Amino acid sequence: MTTTAELLEKRAKKKLIGKTRSICPECNAILPAEIFEEDNKIYIKKNCPRHGEFEELYFGDASMYYKFAKWLRDGKGTGNPDVVVTRVACPANCGLCNEHLSHTALANIVVTNRCDLHCWYCFFYAEKSGYIYEPTLEQIKEMVLNLRDERPVPGNSVQITGGEPTLRDDLPEIIKIIKSVGIDHIQLNTNGIRLARDFEYFKKLKEAGVSNLYMSFDGVTPRTNPKNHWEVPAVLENARKLGVGVVLVPTIIKGINDHELGDIIRFGFSNIDIIRAVNFQPVSLTGRMPKKEREKYRITIPDCIIKIEEQTDGMIPRDAWFPVPSCIPLTDFIEVLTGKPTYMLSTHFACGAGTYVFKDGDKLKPITEFVDVEGLLKYLQDKAEEIEMGRNKYWVAMKVLANIGKFINSKKEPQGLNLKRMIFDIIVKHDYKSVGDWHRRSLFLGMMHFQDKYNYDVERVWRCEIHYLTPDMRIIPFCAFNVLPEWYRDRIQAQYGIPIDEWEKRTGRKLSDDFYRRKLPAASQ
Repeated sequence: MTTTAELLEKRAKKKLIGKTRSICPECNAILPAEIFEEDNKIYIKKNCPRHGEFEELYFGDASMYYKFAKWLRDGKGTGNPDVVVTRVACPANCGLCNEHLSHTALANIVVTNRCDLHCWYCFFYAEKSGYIYEPTLEQIKEMVLNLRDERPVPGNSVQITGGEPTLRDDLPEIIKIIKSVGIDHIQLNTNGIRLARDFEYFKKLKEAGVSNLYMSFDGVTPRTNPKNHWEVPAVLENARKLGVGVVLVPTIIKGINDHELGDIIRFGFSNIDIIRAVNFQPVSLTGRMPKKEREKYRITIPDCIIKIEEQTDGMIPRDAWFPVPSCIPLTDFIEVLTGKPTYMLSTHFACGAGTYVFKDGDKLKPITEFVDVEGLLKYLQDKAEEIEMGRNKYWVAMKVLANIGKFINSKKEPQGLNLKRMIFDIIVKHDYKSVGDWHRRSLFLGMMHFQDKYNYDVERVWRCEIHYLTPDMRIIPFCAFNVLPEWYRDRIQAQYGIPIDEWEKRTGRKLSDDFYRRKLPAASQ
């Protein structure tokens, strides 16, 4: 039994960092919450009058939290909201509302809730919901037009997701429709199984305009990646033939595959001709789960970053990583230079992080080893402010070009890389060939940790810039849409979906026909 003295000592160790709002994991009540530090970790705590106190790990390293927090910036919001509210009750009434702080950087369109796999940690699939949700081509076009109407920055990047999108035979037509209304970047979220087995279908997607694959890849062994371990080599080979870049997307679960982070990166480098990035996603713990169970599987962004440092023998250190909003000084500078609104990645600093890593002989070399990234970003921010204050932008641009070499240690650059020349070609010559050279030489490593009901922070939702397009003409933040499915995802998809038995009658197929049944040689089983 815990004594009063022990309770007081524990409270004394807690350092309050800030206050926010959260939700009760049991009843979804919107609650006041506290974010605090204890034992060099960050936690969130809330108390529901009906269901009691909930305390959850929020960020696994306090020093990294404070380092990331200094990059926090409010975004541009949305100039023409789909939902106008007089009193903010976030995460209720999402759509985007007039109080949302970030524009859409990436818009998800769910084209089906059918899937050929059954991953236990997945947000949703048709069999569980009891209905089939597949928006029509007309609905998809209207959703994307709504995205293009967003101001001040019209949405220009779409991820097609599911379920498993490749179960739709009309996916090439969907891609053509999205391209036709002005979307430049179309990413396909997939497990890759059909693309491994049906080259002609993959070719049609490429010809329709798909930009790259966002492919699930949970590990380098059959044990850690049972979903598509055997199919990945064929997906990569077909992608090579078609020239379609691939982003690997590992869902990281403590005690399941967190020992393979370094190996996943090495796998990416061994296929760097076609793999453009690895985007790690610490698992979001969906549904009701006892605290001991959550502690068993919970892993956060800094936990993954520290494990990568350990598993790469220090070649990719924790200091190489920056939070997503750290790139705002660069986009601010481009905006004042061109006079055109640009993407502003103003997501919350705890949502994501990234770095670029180069292969230099046998070494992995992060960009921070030869570039003073923080110094360069601060310099660009200062120069952007000079232009805003009336200084001639051409004079400032020439000054930037003259001084940019001060932030680059050319002696430590990977062999054959001339970053200063590359930047000159982009800014002065508008020659973007060097951008392609950059991507062929480097691997982008990203982290994106979506929330669940236990670690939910409403401030992160306010700043969210990964959104869902829905057929009721709303644009809904990711961690509202998926974390509160009874308010958003399930309600909307049930409204626009049809019962499974009705779908089976219409199509003459069984939902179970979709399920992938892998046939392995006896030696592989």
